[in-house]
Amino acid sequence: MTEMTPLDLAHAAMDAAPEDDTARLRFFERLADSEMFVLLSRDPEGETLAPEVFETEEGQFVLVFDREDRLSAFADRAVPYAALSGRMIVQMLDGQGIGLGVNLEVAPSSILIPAEGIGWLAQTLAHEPGQVEAGIEELRAPTGLPEVLLTSLDQKLASAVGLAKMAYLVSVVYEGGGRGYLLGFIDVQKGAEEALAKAVGEALTFSGLEAGALDVGTFSSSSEVAAYLAKVGLRFDMPQPDAPKVYQPVPPGSDPDAPPKLK
Repeated sequence: MTEMTPLDLAHAAMDAAPEDDTARLRFFERLADSEMFVLLSRDPEGETLAPEVFETEEGQFVLVFDREDRLSAFADRAVPYAALSGRMIVQMLDGQGIGLGVNLEVAPSSILIPAEGIGWLAQTLAHEPGQVEAGIEELRAPTGLPEVLLTSLDQKLASAVGLAKMAYLVSVVYEGGGRGYLLGFIDVQKGAEEALAKAVGEALTFSGLEAGALDVGTFSSSSEVAAYLAKVGLRFDMPQPDAPKVYQPVPPGSDPDAPPKLK
């Protein structure tokens, strides 16, 4: 039996609970986050791609697969293709009147997504949470957040390699009495703020929560706020890029356990 992919599992959960909006959202989240292989009509020309467009009674569709062997099984011949993230494919198709055929005929996650669905997904992916503007009066340990959001945040932040050192989730009371939740990023790389905000926005949206349910802030590890975040917040460690490997040649004979070999 072919191993189930994350997209297969998300599709199965959606099929098992057709009235569950959260399960449906999680499927589309997996689609956006997955690397997909797009069937092309011809070999790429520089950065220009020409997806194969299939005409059906239900409209036009571009075909994508979450594994190369699934694309090969569908085509049954050598075909040109390109590997892109699901979100990039959605952005390319948005407004073109073209839908998406996912894993057709070759996987349990086979599904046709019409052009209207592509437009909805593109709009959903564009949502961002608000940046912190009001002054913070009090930070507290977070309580009452659904597990689905915490899981989604963990998955999103695990892919944000090198964008920040870590993040803390807290309940917050703002000046004037406003309350909510705050995800504070520590030591954010310059220019990474928008990417982090989008990741958090997607985690909220695909968890079925309102965009205003969580604010985003960025803080230096040397700041007083960062120290208090560490004290009361739920910590998310973010992956860091591997340190570059430096090759240092060992002079012959310098290692007594590995003497030089004589020819």
